[in-house]
Amino acid sequence: MITDQLLRVSNAQAVTTTAVSTDTVDLGVARDIGAGENLFMHFTVGTAFAGGTSTEMQVIGSASADLSSPTVLGSSGAIATAGLTAGKRVAVRVNPQIGSNGLRYFGARYVVVGTNTAGTVTADVVHGVQDSKAYASGFTVA
Repeated sequence: MITDQLLRVSNAQAVTTTAVSTDTVDLGVARDIGAGENLFMHFTVGTAFAGGTSTEMQVIGSASADLSSPTVLGSSGAIATAGLTAGKRVAVRVNPQIGSNGLRYFGARYVVVGTNTAGTVTADVVHGVQDSKAYASGFTVA
């Protein structure tokens, strides 16, 4: 997975209440953002979440730079606070019809149920998702 600073919409952003990302991608400038390709918003928890009930991570588009009145382009669904531990990674597929929706600005929204007392997220727009699974050791190769 390759990240790009210009496609980072949250950088260790504190998420205590429902909020939009601190940064946006201006599609008026970056017009060809993955046209015809699968794109994902990759969310990484920096500081573990605490306090709230759950948080939903959404990919949104808006006609406004402040991401007001957004259109949801993808969602993680609600994730229980106990599952948002440091290092947790969440990938949300982005609806490929970004440009045709007439939405100039692209970013993220964090929908919090309750009030978080801790929790930070970094979010990047990426082309592919990196994932791995650890297996128990102790096997032999014949």
